[in-house]
Amino acid sequence: MQNRILLVEDDLEIVKNLTAFLQGENFLVTAFSGQKQALTYIEEKKNEIDLVLLDISLEDGNGFSACAAIKTNFGLPVIFLTASGDEYSVVTGLDLGADDYIEKPFRPRELISRIKSVLRRCGKAQTVLELGDVKIDTSGGMVTKSGKELFLSALEYRLLLVFANHKGMILSRTNLLEEIWDAAGEYVNDNTLTVYIKRLREKIETDAQNPTIIKTIRGLGYRAD
Repeated sequence: MQNRILLVEDDLEIVKNLTAFLQGENFLVTAFSGQKQALTYIEEKKNEIDLVLLDISLEDGNGFSACAAIKTNFGLPVIFLTASGDEYSVVTGLDLGADDYIEKPFRPRELISRIKSVLRRCGKAQTVLELGDVKIDTSGGMVTKSGKELFLSALEYRLLLVFANHKGMILSRTNLLEEIWDAAGEYVNDNTLTVYIKRLREKIETDAQNPTIIKTIRGLGYRAD
């Protein structure tokens, strides 16, 4: 099951780019430019929203009043997206119950990290990820293939999570090294990464010599489907 995000933002270019990015990270995204539309949608679909990304400056109304209404009436997690970096805006947003606050321009990976952190705290994080016939139960740390449990090392598990959380995206070796650096207290370099990808494929692929889950994209890196 994908986590569902409501994006409330009046900059159409940001909406376009952020929606595409979040969809690439396996989120479902619905977007509105104004407070009235957003609140009407939440009232009708509150059980189909896991988190609200909310700008302070909106087409109608403003993020502060929208946040107050969302928190008071629906209790949904809210992360403010704003270019306003002054202390007053930060304090006001948090006092209204916002779960986090991130300034534009933001780094995409940082935003994803913040979103997942808030979802975990609020008990709304996606707990079962899938890659082909491999399922990863993140709440229990269990990995199964066609219903049979697989036993992975801590670093193999971390590597699998990176691929699952970036499903469909090409990850360079540098990207992967940044994600798993020192996971499980083990030193990881480029050669070690090759070994761990080979070991992981041997456990999750039906045929490790012809992988269908973690594919090599020649000259670019890897992609999990």
